[in-house]
Amino acid sequence: MQIVYSRSSTATQSLLRQRHILTEAGLLVRAEGVAEGFRTAPGVLLFEDAATTSKVPALERPGFAKLAAAANPGDTVTVSELFRLCRDLVDIHHVRAWCLARGVALRVLSGPLSNFADLAAKDATTDLLVNVITAVGQFQRDLQNELTDEGIAAAEAEGRYRGRPPALSGAMLAEVRAAFRDEGASIAALARRHGVSRVAVRTALHGLLPDQSTPARPAGMIE
Repeated sequence: MQIVYSRSSTATQSLLRQRHILTEAGLLVRAEGVAEGFRTAPGVLLFEDAATTSKVPALERPGFAKLAAAANPGDTVTVSELFRLCRDLVDIHHVRAWCLARGVALRVLSGPLSNFADLAAKDATTDLLVNVITAVGQFQRDLQNELTDEGIAAAEAEGRYRGRPPALSGAMLAEVRAAFRDEGASIAALARRHGVSRVAVRTALHGLLPDQSTPARPAGMIE
């Protein structure tokens, strides 16, 4: 059995990028009339942890717990990118140990570890490369976060920080609103058409929705 795992960090973060990668690998297929426009390919199980920070270890997440209950020896767990599953060395070691104990293979579709058929394999080469590449990736993320925090702090001190611009603006914003108002296009269809999250579309449609449950994103909020 092929088992797929996806994770988003926040409620506003889209799973679209992960689903595109999984579709290219043949694990998902495009389909109209279903959530986000994708469904699993035959013989594939999909488990997701939405709005789940990477600070929560993989083995403690509810979606991964369901995955663990469904996994059997000989199955393969696949993720689009390693950081969707694990963020640090401790977590990846725990997941690899779980895979070894269950007889489950672990595969990553993109990034420097994508050439491995089984990242849970217990051999010296796999151990070394997983340790080195994961440690380097963790260092790069920590450094980037540190520089970002410093930049935001400096901009706020000078009164220049206004947050990320909206995903839909200008002509694209007008097109989305017109398609929703005049053509009856659904939020999901508009999100797929423009490659943005459904939250971004709801924000663009502020004032047009009969029940505006999602308010416009305040300035300064980062998705």
